[in-house]
Amino acid sequence: MGFEPAYIISGALVGLLVGLTGVGGGSLMTPLLVLLFGFHPSTAVGTDLLFAAATKTVGTAIHSSGKTVDWKIVARLAMGSIPATLLSMAGIAYFGAASKIVTDTISLTLGIALLISAISLLLKDQILKTISHRYPDFGERHSFRLTVLTGFVLGLLVTLSSVGAGALGTIALIILYPRLPMVRIVGSDIAHAVPLTLLAGGGHWFLGNTDFSLLGELLIGSIPGIIVGSLAARRAPELFLKTCLGLILVIVGFRMLIK
Repeated sequence: MGFEPAYIISGALVGLLVGLTGVGGGSLMTPLLVLLFGFHPSTAVGTDLLFAAATKTVGTAIHSSGKTVDWKIVARLAMGSIPATLLSMAGIAYFGAASKIVTDTISLTLGIALLISAISLLLKDQILKTISHRYPDFGERHSFRLTVLTGFVLGLLVTLSSVGAGALGTIALIILYPRLPMVRIVGSDIAHAVPLTLLAGGGHWFLGNTDFSLLGELLIGSIPGIIVGSLAARRAPELFLKTCLGLILVIVGFRMLIK
């Protein structure tokens, strides 16, 4: 079988956006596969999860070598996300990946997760400012339980939609650990995304929801795209890029809900 240029180009564009903004991988790739290329939602989610696991493994290696990963936070998140992932996969296996209830649940979760991600991205500064002013010690006294709960919510969202590990995870950690340097928050979020997406992606693979030919072509495009995007991010206006990405997520999120 030959390569499909559209898949490679899509991978490159998504990789470019992730490199420029730090978020948008699952938020864009899964709806792109469903809406533009017509893949079944389960296949799109399962393939994108392994796509994310592969790309974020590289990111974790870089952050880990630079000692910008807080493994204590990663462990707390995993305590919540791994049980949530296993529960979600059990539900998908019970009802059947191709069943209407699973398809509708994935589409609904994907649409809602995209809208929440968009709002979080567009209003991040206002959200953080409001919480820090009203609750200056928010998360400090109960960071363990709240981090585990955050991991559980992320596990559900990511397993069902492949969305949430980036934008939502980062913002949650900023709120829970306001004194932690931003680079360690990003590094910890990326590191947690690896076992989460790998476990969820492995579950979808076991259920037959992964297209490895598609996965390979997406990675061919995304790897150079991420490199170019990461280099260009030094000069690109962050506010403009994140505003554009947020608006795209709003449009795609509504499109998934009315699909």
